[in-house]
Amino acid sequence: MTDSTDIFRLDGRNALITGSSRGIGKAIAEMFADLGAKVIISSRKEESCRETADSINARHPGAAIAIPANIGSKADLQQLAQRATAGLGTIDILVLNAATNPFYGSLSKISDDQFRKVLENNLLANHWLIQMLAPAMIDQKHGSIILISSTGGTRGSNTVGAYTISKAADFQLARNMAVELGPHGIRVNCVAPGLVRTDFAREIWEHPDTLSAVVAGTPLGRIAEPVEIAGAAAFLASEAGRFVHGQTIVVDGGATITIGGI
Repeated sequence: MTDSTDIFRLDGRNALITGSSRGIGKAIAEMFADLGAKVIISSRKEESCRETADSINARHPGAAIAIPANIGSKADLQQLAQRATAGLGTIDILVLNAATNPFYGSLSKISDDQFRKVLENNLLANHWLIQMLAPAMIDQKHGSIILISSTGGTRGSNTVGAYTISKAADFQLARNMAVELGPHGIRVNCVAPGLVRTDFAREIWEHPDTLSAVVAGTPLGRIAEPVEIAGAAAFLASEAGRFVHGQTIVVDGGATITIGGI
């Protein structure tokens, strides 16, 4: 009898995770390696990528390869895709986690360059990598593509409007690619975290008043840890999630089901 826990294993799978030298991406890479996958660690800084890969390889020798890339550069992403394929062969799992938010404030004040950077890094870069890696997935007739979006994409904001717009667009990118790639056996889904204790969101959760407001409206009474987002990604990457397609899994402790904490 087959152990039902085997459907969560990722043995023999190769995964590329962007923005994986720290935070949510790092937690996903570590969990994938724990589940048997080989992982590509990628972010902008080579030293950070190597540190994370070395940490994973200390536990799982040969499981991680560091390949730095700037998501804002299509040439960098092309090189990332080529080196990842050369290093591991076909990529079975693509996790699009890297994102940026260079501006806090009203959309009436954002510059064209800042808005363009948010959309290019958080949306267009994801599209580029899918274009680059999906053809090989089509050839092998299987694959899982996971976009790490945000519950911010379900709401308006006075301070991070460009970021939330880009994250809402990721929901639709996942749905559209699910329609296009599903017939080839490739699943495409989103994970939408609420507030997570990462360096990326530090400006929010380190501010006592903001943190209190978020926690007050969250039924579980706290914010998330990166590993809790990694669990959702692992489900979608594994055979356990093999019939989940074109969906957004919200991981926010229940924050989006309340009305202003009432």
